[in-house]
Amino acid sequence: MMLSNDANKLRQIIEKAIEDHKISRTEYERIIHQAVDDEHIDRQEWALLRELQKMIADKSITVTP
Repeated sequence: MMLSNDANKLRQIIEKAIEDHKISRTEYERIIHQAVDDEHIDRQEWALLRELQKMIADKSITVTP
């Protein structure tokens, strides 16, 4: 399945957080803004956001101040 442009941008930001195993509050806010920027969160974006939330919940990614 090909990602939409918005989902692709979101994926790039999330991949950086996964690579670093941490995400700042600013980066997290940037991800949320990227997801809602076009006023529509498509299925691909929802999947990416769910995966990020899961990784934050299981502490694979740490949210830093």
